[in-house]
Amino acid sequence: MGESIFVIVPAYNERAIILSTLQHLITAGYSVVVVDDGSTDGTDTIVRSLPVYSLRHSINLGQGAALQTGMTFALHQGADIIVHFDADGQHKLEDIETLVQPLRGGEADVVLGSRFLRSQDIAAVPVKKRVLLRSAVLVNWLTTGIRLTDAHNGFRALSAKAAHIIHLRENGFAHASEILSEISRARLRYIERPTTISYTEYSKAKGQPVWNAFNIIVDLFLRGIFK
Repeated sequence: MGESIFVIVPAYNERAIILSTLQHLITAGYSVVVVDDGSTDGTDTIVRSLPVYSLRHSINLGQGAALQTGMTFALHQGADIIVHFDADGQHKLEDIETLVQPLRGGEADVVLGSRFLRSQDIAAVPVKKRVLLRSAVLVNWLTTGIRLTDAHNGFRALSAKAAHIIHLRENGFAHASEILSEISRARLRYIERPTTISYTEYSKAKGQPVWNAFNIIVDLFLRGIFK
């Protein structure tokens, strides 16, 4: 890999799965930045034993804050491309290349993963979640002007230019919508690419409740992120 690709992995109490997730990334040769967001289950002990950059928040701040910490660090390390990758095993290593390729070719500044571009990926999304995500897509379009096929997919890749411009103020899960607002505000070029999400029992237990999407929308409006 000619360019410097940093994979940011926010982690909160992921002791059961973090080793498996990171081993795949390490073997593939990526520079991995793990941001332990105040875990209390010993996640940080496992991370520190591996050849990755290990950062830690002393208290739990939220996924958005963890991603911002990781991006800031990666940029200081000279990252050309930054990838956001969940710690819970939902994302596929092979899809990183799918997301990175448009950045290499100069097609976009941000590449967003989508669960709704291939029939097999759509079928893997639980029905209730599928319906709510479709509704969230409409809300994002109305509030940011960006029309996507997926909403709140945490798998994405950013050029160094985009990562310098985007600064997350929303610490929690609503950072996914905030990123769209930042893309729109800065007129960054964006594109979607298909990604496969694995909904294991572990990832479903760790993930945000389906109906929390409504809380996210309300929170974003209250914070004045949408303009």
